[in-house]
Amino acid sequence: MAVNKCVKYLLFFFNLLFWLSGCIILGVSIYLKVHKDSNGLLNESLPGIDLLIAIGVIIMVLGFLGCCGAIKENRCMLLLFFIFLLLIFILLLAAGILGAVGEGKVKDWVKERLEKLTPLSKQPADVKEDLEKIQRELKCCGLVKGPSDWDRVPDSCRCNGTDCTGPYNTEPCTNKIVSLMEKHMEVVIGIAFAIAILLIFGMVFSMILYCQIGKKEGGATSTTA
Repeated sequence: MAVNKCVKYLLFFFNLLFWLSGCIILGVSIYLKVHKDSNGLLNESLPGIDLLIAIGVIIMVLGFLGCCGAIKENRCMLLLFFIFLLLIFILLLAAGILGAVGEGKVKDWVKERLEKLTPLSKQPADVKEDLEKIQRELKCCGLVKGPSDWDRVPDSCRCNGTDCTGPYNTEPCTNKIVSLMEKHMEVVIGIAFAIAILLIFGMVFSMILYCQIGKKEGGATSTTA
């Protein structure tokens, strides 16, 4: 029995795309990690770039493993590829369930991390600089109580819009950061759903090819005997 060439090259093409997506994720993550304009305060409060780097490396390794297994018709590589995809799928599913259940706890954890930075005027210069960037971009002031979090309110808190009720923005930045996190979570969930579908296709193709190679090798052995 010959191996189905269509399945073989579909699996190879799938893994090539898988490997390229890993390269893109890794490259973007490293860029964000070392970019001079990245905000250290947000990176510390909302960790995730290091996780993306790890995910990018894992996807690249798995893509390479799947490509080699498909082209060389290596059952061992295909089985390892299938097992790793299954583990990632289970972890992705568990992370989605935990994220949905513990969404409130994550918000509370972010708020606690940010609230520990008060009083703001006593923080190091780099922390204050990062916070002022956030205040300008999100049009907020302070972290917990608003302008009163500062001993001396910086110019980054000034309200420049048409709906100002005073000289400074009054909404604390913690609320804005949590809202920003919620918007990003919707994008992350969409990406995770797309990855889950890719993982299912990868597992199906790899197992079909694995079984076909097994039948081919079994038929060759019986013919030789």
